[in-house]
Amino acid sequence: MNSPHLSALEPGRLFCFGLGYVGARLARALHAHGFEVGGTSRDTQALGKLKGEGISGAALEAAVIPPATSHILCTIPPDEAGDPVIRHFAGDIAAAEGLVWLGYLSTTGVYGDRGGAWVDESDAPAPANARSRRRLAAEQAWLDLGRTRGVPIHIFRLAGIYGPGRNVLDTVRAGTAKRIDKPGHLFSRIHVDDIVQTLLASMARPRADAIYNVCDDEAAEPAAVIAHACRLLGSAPPPLQQFTAAALSPMAQSFWAENRLVRNDRIKRELGVELRYPDYRAGLKALLAEEAGTLK
Repeated sequence: MNSPHLSALEPGRLFCFGLGYVGARLARALHAHGFEVGGTSRDTQALGKLKGEGISGAALEAAVIPPATSHILCTIPPDEAGDPVIRHFAGDIAAAEGLVWLGYLSTTGVYGDRGGAWVDESDAPAPANARSRRRLAAEQAWLDLGRTRGVPIHIFRLAGIYGPGRNVLDTVRAGTAKRIDKPGHLFSRIHVDDIVQTLLASMARPRADAIYNVCDDEAAEPAAVIAHACRLLGSAPPPLQQFTAAALSPMAQSFWAENRLVRNDRIKRELGVELRYPDYRAGLKALLAEEAGTLK
């Protein structure tokens, strides 16, 4: 992807714990810019593909942080025992020479339910479930490591991620999209390329202990997003279903149990981020253009 923030970065070496959907997208952007890039993944097929593109990788258990690594990003979620990277690599990270930036991908879920009220980075987290509480503990572990190491650490609280191969257009085509009727229950989203450009902007402007919400400008009801995707595809929207928590999976229940509006002013003010896809309509339109090969 093209980003104005790349030009502000001197090529260095990135090590990414978790070369998944976001990590691999960032890795490719930096590699094209002249960075040496490596990382970890549980997916051997994905690692093989990245290796063919010049990006090295290994399973987490076999990972070694290369000498002269300048930037480290962690995208791996914590498990019940805590953050696996902190658990196994904190000493290696603390001893690494040449580090100028640490990044950790978290979630807006750490804010908990706000009854539809606005939250920003100055609001105290109030995670309501075990998964979000583990995320908050992992944030603190990374902040502590950054302070101990004396390297700027940035925490990124991400909204719901979508992009190529992971979006509502795919679920509509597959016939699995469900429109749940719960008026006024809004969710924030973020296109993967806007996450990547935020990470690039952060790497270009490191500030110690920075926390950033990463979401687009318009929270929306999931049913409205599905309806818009159907209009773009020329298909009839699935019927509205009454919201019934008991009919949902435990994961979906926790998803629908929280309602908050997330402010993204800080990434614009401090990092100079200008969202490529400020709302779901722009993002879905771009995904269709990308599929058709007409995205500029």
